[in-house]
Amino acid sequence: MALERTFAMIKPDAVARGISGQILQLIEENGFRIVAMKKHPISTKEADGFYGVHRERPFFASLVKFMTEGPSILLVLEKESAISAWRELMGATNPANAAEGTIRKRFAESIERNCSHGSDAPETAAVECGYYFSASELL
Repeated sequence: MALERTFAMIKPDAVARGISGQILQLIEENGFRIVAMKKHPISTKEADGFYGVHRERPFFASLVKFMTEGPSILLVLEKESAISAWRELMGATNPANAAEGTIRKRFAESIERNCSHGSDAPETAAVECGYYFSASELL
């Protein structure tokens, strides 16, 4: 199986609560290689573009507000089947439905304040990795 890359984000709620180190440790313990990483305060314009697919949904304004309340940790992860492996490690979007031991089950406060984000498909991963990282940062 070939190596795959995915975009991952430790959201502002986890950074503010000081649990990003624990999440990074889980990432490495689960065999991911961190290709790129930066702590970044997401602007309203960036959040609006990044989450634009949800623009017509009732939670969009709240999501943008949440994502801009403090810095996030942005990552590009690499591993065999990285997209599905990262989504499995994160757990279900709603922490009440997440499996035991997953990031969201362990650390999330709610369906919105759920600590992490991950790409859902190779095409999405390519777009999301390029949204916050330049080609030279991904070597």
